[in-house]
Amino acid sequence: MQRVSNLFKSLRILGVACALLASVSAGASGLDSLSTGDTVSGLKEALTRGAEIAIGQLGKTDGFLGDKRVRIPLPESARNVEKAMRTLGMKKQADELIETMNRAAEMAVVEAKPILSGAVKNMGFDDARGILTGGDQAATEYFRRTTSNDIAAKFLPIVKKATAKVGLAAQYNQFAGQAAKLGLLDEKDADLDTYVTHKAMDGLFLMIAEQEKAIRKDPVGTGSAMLKKVFGALGK
Repeated sequence: MQRVSNLFKSLRILGVACALLASVSAGASGLDSLSTGDTVSGLKEALTRGAEIAIGQLGKTDGFLGDKRVRIPLPESARNVEKAMRTLGMKKQADELIETMNRAAEMAVVEAKPILSGAVKNMGFDDARGILTGGDQAATEYFRRTTSNDIAAKFLPIVKKATAKVGLAAQYNQFAGQAAKLGLLDEKDADLDTYVTHKAMDGLFLMIAEQEKAIRKDPVGTGSAMLKKVFGALGK
């Protein structure tokens, strides 16, 4: 009886293993059915769509300021300064500084479009395949890896021009530089323009990631036959 019981256990384990192998094989078959052209075209469309929607959301009035997910506050290490300003009757100035930071990000983010478009055009088959079979943010990470330096270089002058119109920004940089030397403020937060540039990029990539996740979850909902074909192959 023990031998019979062990035999049935072995058969059950073998059955589970076969089912798993069949599932993996089916998934591979679905991907293998895609042509190189379909894979690249589908991924390019997905990246372009995600980037355009994200930029459209962020590049309008209150795109940053009115969205808690991406709203840019003063650097965390400078929050005590903000509290002091508000306590001392400088609420208007504190609000003005924060609004200026977010308006600068809203103006800068639209300049990312040609850079992101260039990354899409330069994407090869291996990139596309890796994005397709990667995690929920594989496309976003591709953008981050290939465009961050160029986007930062494009954003920074725009942010500087915007913050220069507010004297408080220059005052902040002067204070923050001294505070950083004394160890009272993080060095990376000592320059307001650099801080806003990086936060604007973080917000952009966050919104692109959300669009990517939505496309992966419901490619049919995009209304695109190509996206349905490419991302639908993952479930076959």
